[in-house]
Amino acid sequence: MKPILTLGLLVCLLTGNLLANDQKHPNIVVFLADDQGWGDVSHNGNTNLHTPNIDSLVKEGVRFNHFYVGAVCAPTRAAFLTGRYHARTGTTGVSKGEERFNSDEYTVAQAFKAAGYATGAFGKWHNGTQYPNHPNAKGFDEYYGFTSGHWGHYFSPMLDHNGTFVKGEGYITDDLTSKAIAFMDQQVKRDKPFFTYLPYCTPHSPMQVPDEYWDRFADKKLKMHHRDPEKEQSDHLRAALAMCENVDWNVGRVLKKLNQLGIEDETIVLYFSDNGPNGFRWNGDMKGKKGSLDEGGVRSPFVIRWTGHIPAGRQVNQVAGAIDLLPTLTDLAGIKRPEPKPIDGVSLKPLIMGDANSWPNRMIFSSLRQRVSVRTDQYRLSEKGQLYDMTQDPGQRKDIAGERPEVTQKLKQAVKDWKSSVWPHGYPQDSRPFLIGYGGAKSTQLPARDAISYGEIKRSSRHPNCSFFYNWTSPQDSIIWDAEVDQAGTYEAIVYYTCPADDVGSTVELRFKDSHLTGKITEAHDPPLVGAEQDRAQRSESLVKDFQPLVLGNIQLPKGTGELTLRALEIPGKQVMDFRLLILNRID
Repeated sequence: MKPILTLGLLVCLLTGNLLANDQKHPNIVVFLADDQGWGDVSHNGNTNLHTPNIDSLVKEGVRFNHFYVGAVCAPTRAAFLTGRYHARTGTTGVSKGEERFNSDEYTVAQAFKAAGYATGAFGKWHNGTQYPNHPNAKGFDEYYGFTSGHWGHYFSPMLDHNGTFVKGEGYITDDLTSKAIAFMDQQVKRDKPFFTYLPYCTPHSPMQVPDEYWDRFADKKLKMHHRDPEKEQSDHLRAALAMCENVDWNVGRVLKKLNQLGIEDETIVLYFSDNGPNGFRWNGDMKGKKGSLDEGGVRSPFVIRWTGHIPAGRQVNQVAGAIDLLPTLTDLAGIKRPEPKPIDGVSLKPLIMGDANSWPNRMIFSSLRQRVSVRTDQYRLSEKGQLYDMTQDPGQRKDIAGERPEVTQKLKQAVKDWKSSVWPHGYPQDSRPFLIGYGGAKSTQLPARDAISYGEIKRSSRHPNCSFFYNWTSPQDSIIWDAEVDQAGTYEAIVYYTCPADDVGSTVELRFKDSHLTGKITEAHDPPLVGAEQDRAQRSESLVKDFQPLVLGNIQLPKGTGELTLRALEIPGKQVMDFRLLILNRID
C-alpha cells in the first residue's frame, strides 16, 4: 500500500509543478510621465488637448480619481519602485545625490526578475547613477535612457545603454518608446514574460517637441485656463500640451504593438505621472503645482488596464498612491515579493475588482523634505495645519480647521506619528558618499552634477542635473567628489571634456588619499552649445554640447572613504577645460 501512496503523491506533485509552470504570468507595462498634471489628459476634462490613447485605457480599464504621488520627480520614482514612502528610502531631493534611495532598498523590478521576468527600463531613472543605484543594479536587465533628473537636449542626445554611453536616435520620447517596443517584441519571441518600465522625461523642461506637435498649439486658441490665468506663460503652456500629445502618441504605439503581438489580454498596462504640472495651466481648479503639497501638486492621473481580467470603465474614488503599485502588480501577477523591509503600500486589487466592501479609511502622506501633508478620502491637512473638506471644497479655498478641531487634531497627530516613524532620529542630513566599484561594478560614472567645485570654477546652470563645469582657470581651482571606494583596485580614469585649440596642454591630477595620477589634454575639442534652437520656451537648464572622452590614465584606488579630487597642475592657456563627467573603469 505504501508504494502506491508514494507513487500517487509523486504524480500529484509532478502534476502540480507542471500546472504551476503552465500558468502564464501577465506581462507588465508601466508608463510614467514627467511633470504631467492631473489635468493634462483629455479624459479629466481638458479640451485644450487630445489624448485618445491614454483615454482608451480609461474606457478599457480602471481609473483612480484620487491617486497621489510625490511633489517632485525622484520621490515618486522611489515610492513606485520600493512600495515605501520615499522619506524612508533615503530619497530626499532631486540632485546632488539626494535622489538616491539607500543601497538596501528592494525594487519591484527585482521582484519580477526573481519571478522569471525579463525586465527593461527605458527613460529617466532619477534614483541614482552609481551602483548599487543604477537601473542594472536594481533589477533591470536592460536599461536605455538617462539616470539624471533632467536632460538638456531631447533630440538625439547622449544616453546610457546598460552603463555605456551611446547617441540617441531622434526625439527622445519616440526613441525610448522604440527601444521598449523592440524589447517587448524580443521577449515575446523568447516566450518570456516581461516587465517594461517607460519613465518618460516629458513634458519636463527643456520645452522641446517636434514641429508636428508644436504646430498644433503655436497659434491655437485655448479655452481652458489656470484658476489664476494671469500666471500662465503661453509658450511654456503650449509646449507642455504639445509634449503631452506626443506622449499620448507613443502610448498608442505601445498599445498597438501589444495588439499586433496578440498579447493585449496577457498584459497589464498602467499609466500615471510623477507630480503636478510644471507650470500654471488648467488643472481642474486645484490649488498648487509641481513642488507643492497641495492637491494640485501631488494628484496624478492613474489608470490600469488588463483586458478581460479587470472591469472596463470602472472608477475608484478611494485615495491611493504610488506606494501601492508594487504590492498591486505583484498581487495581480501572482508573484512573490520577498522585500527585505516592510512596505507602506497595499494591494489595490480589491478596489480594482470592485470587491472592497471592507476597505479601510486610509491616510496618504505627502512630503517634501520636512514639509508634510496628509490626505484622507474626505480631508486634506496642509503642511501649515490648514484643514480642507475636499469633497465640498476641492479647490482648497476655505480652511475649516477651526470648525472641525477634532478632525484637525487627529490628522495633526497622524502627521506627528508618521514623522516619528520615517525619521525616528530626526530629519536626516544626507552625508552618503558616492560609491565607486560597489559590489564589483566594472564602471562608475561621476558626473559634474555630483561634484562640488572650489575656486573660480562655475556651473553651467543652477540646476545641477545636466550641468557641466567651466571657467577652470587656476591651479587653486578643484572639482571634488565625496567618495567611497567599495572595491580596491586599479581603475582607468576617463574625463569627458571640451577645450579650444589655444588652451590645449593643461596637466591635470586625479587624487584619492595617497593615490594619484596625472594626465595631459593633448587634443582640441571645441563644439558649440546646442539646444536653444529647439526650445519652444525659455529654459532654466544648461545648454549642452558634445563632450569627448579622454583617457587620463590608471589609478590605484584603496578601499575607504575620502575626497576624490580633480585639479590642474599646469595651465599653459587661459583655461583647463570644460568638464562634464568622470568615469572610472575597474581593470583588475
